[in-house]
Amino acid sequence: MIHFLVHDTADTVAVAVVDIAAGMQLTGRDLSTNKPLKAKSAQDIPLGHKLALKDLAVGETVIKYGNEIGKVVKPIKAGQHVHVHNLKTKRWA
Repeated sequence: MIHFLVHDTADTVAVAVVDIAAGMQLTGRDLSTNKPLKAKSAQDIPLGHKLALKDLAVGETVIKYGNEIGKVVKPIKAGQHVHVHNLKTKRWA
């Protein structure tokens, strides 16, 4: 079962394609290379929301679909939910 998708090898976040529970071992796919990926969720992540693929520091740029989408405003660990509580979108950054 695929739990998340990555659209570009430069992406630092993935998109959940199912509801993800904290502690799950996840299987994903990189759509640019068709390679399988593995991750572990640190938090619940709703369908359609973002999953951090690596640790992200405050001020770091988040990449999704190969594009800069915003800046980290609170530290994010790999496997955590990335959303408005820890990311300021590029439009407002």
